[in-house]
Amino acid sequence: MSDLSTIDPMYQYSLEWFNRIFLSSIANAERADKILQRIENINDYFTFSLYSSVCRSLFEKHKLLFAFLLCVRVLMNSGKVDMSEWRYLLAGGTHTPKQLPNPASDWLSDRAWEEFLTLAALPKFKDFVDDFENHLEAYKSIFDSVQPHREPLPSEWNTSLDSFQKILVLRCLRADKVTNAFQDFVATNLGQRFIEPQTVDLGVVFKDSSATCPLIFVLSPGTDPAADLYKFAEEMKFSKKLNAISLGQGQGPRAEAMLKSALGRGKWVFFQNCHLAPSWMPSLERVIEQIDPDKVHRDFRVWMTSMPSPKFPVSILQNGSKMTVEPPRGIKANLLKYYINFSDEIFNSCEGKVNAFKHLLLSLCFFHGCLLERRKFGALGFNIPYEFTDGDLQICVSQLKMFLMEYTDIPFKVLKYTAGHINYGGRVTDDWDRRCLMNILEGFYSAAVLHGDYKYSESGIYRQINSASEHEGYMGYIKSLPINDTPEIFGLHENANITFAQNETFILLGSLLQLQPKSAAGGGQSREEVLEETARSILERVPLPINEAAVMEKHPVLYEESMNTVLIQEVGRFNQLLQVIHSSLNDLLKALKGLVVMSQALEEMSNSLFINAVPALWTSKAYPSLKPLASWVTDLVARMQFMQDWIDNGIPKVFWISGFFFPQAFLTGTLQNFARRNLVSIDTISFGFEVLKQPVHHLEEAPTHGCYVRGLFIEGARWDQDAHLLVESRPKELYTDMPGIWFYPEVNRKQPDTAFYLCPLYKTLQRAGTLSTTGHSTNYVLAIEIPSDKPQYHWIRRGVAMLCALDY
Repeated sequence: MSDLSTIDPMYQYSLEWFNRIFLSSIANAERADKILQRIENINDYFTFSLYSSVCRSLFEKHKLLFAFLLCVRVLMNSGKVDMSEWRYLLAGGTHTPKQLPNPASDWLSDRAWEEFLTLAALPKFKDFVDDFENHLEAYKSIFDSVQPHREPLPSEWNTSLDSFQKILVLRCLRADKVTNAFQDFVATNLGQRFIEPQTVDLGVVFKDSSATCPLIFVLSPGTDPAADLYKFAEEMKFSKKLNAISLGQGQGPRAEAMLKSALGRGKWVFFQNCHLAPSWMPSLERVIEQIDPDKVHRDFRVWMTSMPSPKFPVSILQNGSKMTVEPPRGIKANLLKYYINFSDEIFNSCEGKVNAFKHLLLSLCFFHGCLLERRKFGALGFNIPYEFTDGDLQICVSQLKMFLMEYTDIPFKVLKYTAGHINYGGRVTDDWDRRCLMNILEGFYSAAVLHGDYKYSESGIYRQINSASEHEGYMGYIKSLPINDTPEIFGLHENANITFAQNETFILLGSLLQLQPKSAAGGGQSREEVLEETARSILERVPLPINEAAVMEKHPVLYEESMNTVLIQEVGRFNQLLQVIHSSLNDLLKALKGLVVMSQALEEMSNSLFINAVPALWTSKAYPSLKPLASWVTDLVARMQFMQDWIDNGIPKVFWISGFFFPQAFLTGTLQNFARRNLVSIDTISFGFEVLKQPVHHLEEAPTHGCYVRGLFIEGARWDQDAHLLVESRPKELYTDMPGIWFYPEVNRKQPDTAFYLCPLYKTLQRAGTLSTTGHSTNYVLAIEIPSDKPQYHWIRRGVAMLCALDY
């Protein structure tokens, strides 16, 4: 529990607080005549009491994590969870005992098969991959099931594996359902009550508090518990004894005087936004520590609100009662939150244009809800998760009303500009996100939405309603909406839900990894043995740095061949990385034997190697990548092979664009070659694109100008090689390979008007990057025109993008 603060700085708990819960459990647990039964009753009561107390102070996304961790710790204490299997669940496999071809490539992804191959390294699963193809139909039915986590495994695997080991199989086959499996696992081993929502009841929290115990609301963006507290104060007959102050610059002394005044008079004080007064926090900590329990009025309470902040005093957090406050989730919940504050009076305030105001107001609220909820889909939603607030919506509503009153005709151009480029767009820093936002806005803020039968989604679940409806009618329609949003309202494919669930799984596993002790062993092997085996394996596979002088001699810098310069630059970058890998691994091996001191850098590196993560020491010298260590090393070896083939055999006919450290330099080199051969200015040249019909391995020679590239993937859609068009993804197929593409330079090229989608290309799935000193993004490469028979906005809302590399 003390490690929870590594996930969020507000998750602080003291031993004294822990002891209070334990002593309370002894006092309140059910009595029994037999000692063993009494101990069991205390354990059960204490476990749930601890879970409930901690859950109040956790954000929703961390509640299942804590319940699952609590459950596993109880089972580990009984010797029911193997440490090597636990490590596999959190970090994946690092070792593949034997390579076998994917027996079901038509439905099983390469990622899933790779996971199964590494699973075979665990003793319990050593025959699993050999037996897999004997039960392909059974595994396919599990893969296609709506509830794969509840399907029985084929043959003896269903009886020989326990419920924890079955989660490992699910992790490989359907990672998106692992969180559901965690819920079932906790419910089976601890009880259903450990996965049921724990609501915050101010009355219960208040009852457990005392005059020396602060009550802290931990906020998330877009929340304010003030109204709830004022209502509670009224219920407790304390509304006239509640003094509130919003902290900020210069408010510290006033707040301190208010606190000291309330101590003896039994008042409540309410300090809002403590995170905005970090310099005053030590003074607050001192005053609260000095409160004498014998002298303070027993009715005195101090309430606080704060966003998560490392500056918030740890002692206050450890000894206080914490409650998290989160905004509603889902479009329905958001719409209810907005419309509960509207009334027929507000609807009718826009004289002469009441109907238009009602229609556009509903549209605006739908748009706001869409932007907020779209973030949960990760990079498919927006490259950067922007913190849009209720204030953005409120200013748009005010402007809508003002422009409707001032103009005879509805000024849609002005409304779109103020909402899309200023109120919401002012927060957007990525050009591709701005393009997405403006396209989404187009579907909500246009003349078409003024018709009572307008549909916001294809199914018509989300639609406009008759403007004759009064406030009650709107509330009734909103309450009829589904609780869980369907991806169609966002313009996304059904697969987006799988992406969201997979992201949730791997974020949860990543958080669990952060909480692991650094000295854990791995099933029969000590930590040191695991590290030594991993280090030696990487050293054997990763080649030594390339001789740069020999490369420069064989491929000298020439005016008429820019590719030689690109190669030399790439070799230089790779050599820096290879040098760091070899020297750091050799140092680590010496440190493990006690020949050199285990420095802080080596300690951090060993922690990363143990959990199958790429050490920070290497990533600082490496290209952007989201792959776990085992896949990252395989990818590095493949990149070096590509470079070595280029050095040995000359310029490739087809370039593996994903294999470059810095693909922008390669593309510039291609343009430069064309400019110099044709004696034209490089500023006037840009790329045209043609998706190749024949497989790249059938290409016998390079193009006369430009280059052939391979190795790209597409997310959010797929390429239909027969129709030669961009089409919808197949179910459960998140990423697909793109065929080879011919990049051909043209002078003064004009972009076509129709029948294409301008698709951004990124280095990794993360998509977001930073602007480097070269003027290039660390992630975005360029935009490629892909033939399509659908309008651009369809694919923009789908979040379709091309990628150089995936995360496995």
